[in-house]
Amino acid sequence: MASACPRPLFLSFPKSPSPPLAVPAKHHPSATAPSSVSLSLSTRARAAPSSAPSPSPPPSPSTPADGVGPAAPTRGDVYLGRQLAAAAAARGPARAPEEDAERRRRRKEKRRALAKKTPSGVACCYGCGAPLHTGEAGSPGHVEPATYDLKKRHNQLKTVLCGRCKLLSHGHMVTAVGGHGGYPGGKQFVSAEELREKLSYLRHEKALIVKLVDIVDFNGSFLARIRDFAGANPIVLVITKVDLLPRDTDLNCIGDWVVESVVRKKLNVLSVHLTSSKSLVGITGVISEIQQEKKARDVYILGSANVGKSAFISAMLKTMAYKDPVAAAAQKYKPIQSAVPGTTLGPIQIEAFLGGGKLYDTPGVHLHHRQAAVIHADDLPSLAPQSRLKGRCFPANDTDVGLSGNTLFWGGLVRIDVVKALPRTRLTFYGPKKLSINMVPTTEADEFYKREVGVTLTPPTGQERAEGWCGLQGVRELQIKYEELDRPASDIAISGLGWIAVEPLGVPSSDPDSSIEEENGGSGELHLRVHVPKPVEVFVRAPLPVGKAALQWYRYQELTEVEEELRPKWHY
Repeated sequence: MASACPRPLFLSFPKSPSPPLAVPAKHHPSATAPSSVSLSLSTRARAAPSSAPSPSPPPSPSTPADGVGPAAPTRGDVYLGRQLAAAAAARGPARAPEEDAERRRRRKEKRRALAKKTPSGVACCYGCGAPLHTGEAGSPGHVEPATYDLKKRHNQLKTVLCGRCKLLSHGHMVTAVGGHGGYPGGKQFVSAEELREKLSYLRHEKALIVKLVDIVDFNGSFLARIRDFAGANPIVLVITKVDLLPRDTDLNCIGDWVVESVVRKKLNVLSVHLTSSKSLVGITGVISEIQQEKKARDVYILGSANVGKSAFISAMLKTMAYKDPVAAAAQKYKPIQSAVPGTTLGPIQIEAFLGGGKLYDTPGVHLHHRQAAVIHADDLPSLAPQSRLKGRCFPANDTDVGLSGNTLFWGGLVRIDVVKALPRTRLTFYGPKKLSINMVPTTEADEFYKREVGVTLTPPTGQERAEGWCGLQGVRELQIKYEELDRPASDIAISGLGWIAVEPLGVPSSDPDSSIEEENGGSGELHLRVHVPKPVEVFVRAPLPVGKAALQWYRYQELTEVEEELRPKWHY
């Protein structure tokens, strides 16, 4: 009996391309015919569009192509794809060549501004911030060669006070700033433009800006273009010298008035603080705000010249020293205070915070439109009030002289011609007590000024300075309208000096019937002509609520909940 033969296997390979095969619903594995498997895969790829599934969209960078076995993407490939997709989304569409050029220009400007920052290795006077040297005697930063060598040998240059600061600390008036906004008379070692350039790098720094404004010279020291220095950094607004306001002044009214002025000037600030470096009013609130907002950033104190930055820093260090040992140690080497505008000539770094970040005192921004920029350096102390202000009224309550047809001189710096006013109109002057106020008929005003300037009308002081005086060449016509007779119509603020409150019916009348007739016959408008030196600016603003009488006439702004929420808060 013949043995059974195994069943032969037949493999057929077509000599010509076969027609497409239909794809089975289920895959039938065949362990004995691997060639047929590969054949079915190749023919599946060449299948007709009617029988093939719709093409899938191309894989995105965030989802790598599918694969199995060795071709499957690793977790690293998936992560890299997601990162590339995020980077592509961040770049956005391709920039035009003009945009690239603008970006390069901004980067170049930033590098140039940062290059002006004082290098950390340069030793500076801790009193004024000027670089130390042994060159020209009397210049800012000058130190005797023997002292310089000794301190350098012992690595103690940070504890050196220059010769100019020693003179300032003893009451000498030593100016150093010239140029547009500088001070005539005395030596001029640096220009106001150079000091402004020293602050240009701030807009590129990540810092907290504390802006100081003098309440006595609110409009003149406000620095409306503070963003040119601060950039996009947050700003805390600090109002200084509130201790100089007249007695019985309600700080609630002052705070509301300041916030309304800031909103009107369209300056975005975190908060507003009313302070006094002399009595330490409001200093604790500013320190709390700085500690909350600085977030490990450096803190820069900015403001116009002679606004009280160095005094404010001294008050801060004194208050912080009770709890912060770093601030207590910094009190020994703090910036010099003086009545001379331009005392600080460079950024002064102060180690004041225990938790990181530094405090910087900066040079004051010298403005050409203030009175301090036109008078002699020796007359500067006469512009600084030394005690609480007290309004000086013209005409006084015990006189029957009207203002119409008369001229008032405020020292030798301001002349006010009263062209048209009510019989009981009164002007109240708030400013330095050293400047006298004189009233003469307008027809005799020119001759009186020529005769008395430098003698009765000071500053300028002395015949020599009066001969070189520029005079009152700037003239501004003011048409002041009033709607209510029981409150001041407005303030006339003189940049760098003070302000004048205009009251339509400020003088009390002994005859009630005549006062009613005067009120009914009033024109509703006052006409004044103000003369000042050429660059000095004159501002007309809402009346500042000072004194006890302000509680009767000042009105708080009526705000909605949304406006109240967006409005900066004030503290004292």
